Amino acid sequence: MVTLQHIQQAKEVLEGVAYVTPLMRSMTLSEKFQANVLLKREDLQLVRSYKLRGAYNKMYNLSEEQKAKGIVCASAGNHAQGVAYSCMQLGIKGTIYMPSTTPKQKIRQVELFGKSMVTIVLAGDTFDDSYNEAQAFGQANGLTFIHPFDDPMVIAGQGTVALEILASTEVPIDYLFVPIGGGGLVAGVTTVFKALSPNTIIIGVEPEGAPSMKTSIANGVNTTLDHIDKFVDGAAVKRVGDLTFEICKDKIREVVTIPEGKVCSTILSLYNEEAMVVEPAGALTISTLDFYKEEIKGKNVVCIVSGSNNDITRTEEIKERSLVYEGLKHYFMIQFPQRPGALKAFVNQVLGPEDDITYFQFSKKNSRESGPVVVGIELKHKEDFDGICNRLKELHFTYEYLNNNPTLFGLLVG
Repeated sequence: MVTLQHIQQAKEVLEGVAYVTPLMRSMTLSEKFQANVLLKREDLQLVRSYKLRGAYNKMYNLSEEQKAKGIVCASAGNHAQGVAYSCMQLGIKGTIYMPSTTPKQKIRQVELFGKSMVTIVLAGDTFDDSYNEAQAFGQANGLTFIHPFDDPMVIAGQGTVALEILASTEVPIDYLFVPIGGGGLVAGVTTVFKALSPNTIIIGVEPEGAPSMKTSIANGVNTTLDHIDKFVDGAAVKRVGDLTFEICKDKIREVVTIPEGKVCSTILSLYNEEAMVVEPAGALTISTLDFYKEEIKGKNVVCIVSGSNNDITRTEEIKERSLVYEGLKHYFMIQFPQRPGALKAFVNQVLGPEDDITYFQFSKKNSRESGPVVVGIELKHKEDFDGICNRLKELHFTYEYLNNNPTLFGLLVG
């Protein structure tokens, strides 16, 4: 198991390597929730996430023989950057396996931090494919595998986040919200708080589409999920670590899951209101505050903002998911009569004065009385949705609502 002493030793190892990131009070969030809301800004870390802490601590503590042989890891994002930077700083040759689908921006970041010390191998279509190939390559060549979360030294490195939080404030912390992917961060942070601030209530936060820790705790055994939504890529794993599960299962008060659309709304509001650019995983904890707003009133609350490696090409998808979650974007498949004036009637009689068509797909079919049309409608007020549905029925339009049909939604629109 990982102890407080292990984490304190990791803090010494990381001095002068990882930034001591600020614990900043958010005036906007504090006023909104009538609480003292503090943000642990790991998005400002050297590699823009906390992952450097665990990777460097693990690699620093390798034997000289292990360092000489080199290391291997698998990652599609933040862990790869932390490992790459550690390779450069420690003079260790590293081979980093990434899925062939990894965006070029992330590959370039790994190259930037690792320079000549790192070799990138694109293998497979998924993280699991890359992970398996990295494991096989490491075993065949006698290389040490640097796990992204399920390793005592990695957990100890991540736990230094908690030491910095406690050293940065004199007020007692009532609530601590921690994002969960594989569980390395929450395992390390929990170990520190249970030793030094046992009265703090710790809430773990996972994306709704990948509730691996919540499911495992409910089942009483570490459980592999069959399917996950990969959108919150920094926290979407099918299975948490066996070690991280053992550490967390009795120490976290609860694990809450957050809809991906809510995460997107938080990303946009942080950008507009706080001038913060965060990745989906980095927005998880702040997204949770709305669900605890009554409980945290008047309390001292810390949210760990885990990272800011967000790809700008995802902006439109983030906006889309946010609008759908907020009830402002709706998709229908409508059977349109194939006669002149049908579209005009739809626009004039179904849509309200502030409703906007943002998507329209139709192909006229000869010798047919009606044809399917996929329509995307953006509302100014979510309350206007019922009026659209009522008018569709009154005018005898046959339709199917696509927002609640993920298969059709993804095929036709996503």
